[in-house]
Amino acid sequence: MLIGIGGVSRSGKSTLANLLVTYFRKNGKKAIIFHQDDFVFPETQIPKIKNRTDWESPHSIDFELFKEVLILFREKFDVVIAEGLFAFHDTATNELLDKKLFVKISKRTFLIRKSMDTRWGYEPTWFIDHIWNSFQKYGKPSTEIKNLLSVSGEDEFDMEKVIKYICK
Repeated sequence: MLIGIGGVSRSGKSTLANLLVTYFRKNGKKAIIFHQDDFVFPETQIPKIKNRTDWESPHSIDFELFKEVLILFREKFDVVIAEGLFAFHDTATNELLDKKLFVKISKRTFLIRKSMDTRWGYEPTWFIDHIWNSFQKYGKPSTEIKNLLSVSGEDEFDMEKVIKYICK
């Protein structure tokens, strides 16, 4: 089974992926997570915005390699979880996914969580706004996507609802 998890930065995608991989492993399944962040092009090939690398562009992701790895590992694992900001952007990858989870948070929650995120050092306000706006433009799933469950990332995940959806 291939599961895609999408959502804006700091929405809880990795947390949900970790909860799911733990659930499946506890139930005797071979499960693995792939983070789209691990499939970015070299920095020199990524577009810039105001002299900053624009990680928030779908042009930063090597979707072909991402898709190849998913196909390869689908044969080796019972459950493959793919999470990322642009999880639903690439049509070819989307068609591979058996189940899709979209983690929603409000802009207010995003801003609060992003302000506490110091992994990348100082990020100017304009860039934080760019992250949100880029997600609105490229990261939100289209209404045409099938097998999609939206879940709130505001608080703890309703894992009963998520597992019921995945296992049906």
